Amino acid sequence: MTDAKPKGAVDEIEVRGHIVDSLLLPKILDRILQMGGAFEIHECKIGVKRSDPSYARIGVHADTPEALDAIIGDLVEHGASPINAEDVRAVPADVATAFPENFYSTTNQQTQVRLHGRWIDVENQEMDCGVALDVEAGRAWCVPMVHVTTGLPIVVGYAGIRVLPVERARESSPFGFMGSSVSSEKPKAISLRSVAESIRATRAEGKKVLLVGGPAIVHTGSSEHVAQLIREGWIQTLFAGNALATHDLEQALYGTSLGVSLTHGAAVEHGHEHHLRAINTIRRAGGIARAVASGLVTSGIMYECVKHDVDLVLAGSIRDDGPLPEVITDSIVAQDRMRESVRGVGFALLIATALHSIATGNLLPAWVKVVCVDINPATVTKLADRGTFQTIGMVTDVEPFLRSLASELSSPVQGESPPS
Repeated sequence: MTDAKPKGAVDEIEVRGHIVDSLLLPKILDRILQMGGAFEIHECKIGVKRSDPSYARIGVHADTPEALDAIIGDLVEHGASPINAEDVRAVPADVATAFPENFYSTTNQQTQVRLHGRWIDVENQEMDCGVALDVEAGRAWCVPMVHVTTGLPIVVGYAGIRVLPVERARESSPFGFMGSSVSSEKPKAISLRSVAESIRATRAEGKKVLLVGGPAIVHTGSSEHVAQLIREGWIQTLFAGNALATHDLEQALYGTSLGVSLTHGAAVEHGHEHHLRAINTIRRAGGIARAVASGLVTSGIMYECVKHDVDLVLAGSIRDDGPLPEVITDSIVAQDRMRESVRGVGFALLIATALHSIATGNLLPAWVKVVCVDINPATVTKLADRGTFQTIGMVTDVEPFLRSLASELSSPVQGESPPS
């Protein structure tokens, strides 16, 4: 305990679980001190075995009630719970598309609210949202700011809220070797096998695998590897922008990407026009699905998405040519489509796209495994800095990674059933 004398406002918190080896307990104590408070450890029980949970009851002191509220609110987000639990507080939204003052801002960690003396899960967990409450139905859910309607009850303050942090796995896992956020110096073969094992495990659990891809997949000649993953049932959802889809269709129609032949590696005459002509061709055909149905497009990532009913979300940007008919040009609508599509995702593979990767990371709860593959380590760092702390980074070229992943997943595993 600290040597500081008790200050003006006092409360008690408790933390339970694997709070020692996950460093949760020292983090909480450090946060109290950083925020100008003091603490007293009233009770502490440490689990004897690796599988045993631990428990600590801590007195928190601050100069003023306001300072104490700020400290308790911060500790709640790290997994602490006030001893004297109150029911959650909510007030009706007074302005549409805006939260009330003092609203609770969500994290991507599993969150519960206390209603009528009972803890209930907050549905559709997502960071940077508010929590809406339906008292009669006994429900709480994350709501984005733009979807707030006048009169919707929104949780305010920190009373009646607890966060259940994702804990380190108690047993060895496919990600055990990837202890650091960016594994540029770790064996690529081991990394890749672990990704493949996680994808297999995700499908075995009946959860979806999400691929978020940038145009470098096509530029590097990796389209066929992704097409193979889709064809063999490993990918159920694909997020991308106009560029990935456009250059994939350019390859299917002209054999080029950005006007460069993917067979010979040289720019072809008038090749700089091919991406625009590809967009025009698809628009004239009435969209990607119609172009596939008519036999106009017979290969590539978009072709396999249509043939295998992949949930495809193409989100546009200000710099898009065309764009393709399926591209969603309203950012709010695109976000909502992505929110719908991440439900049921158990594993996300983010490849060579910083903006789409960060956008997707913001939508994923903390318990979804995320692997980001990029030649630029800054992409992974940005993901972690923006709250997607569960991201594991692999700094490597796209084409060798995807070629090896497709080969690894095509190799039969004893006793394994093919993905459905």
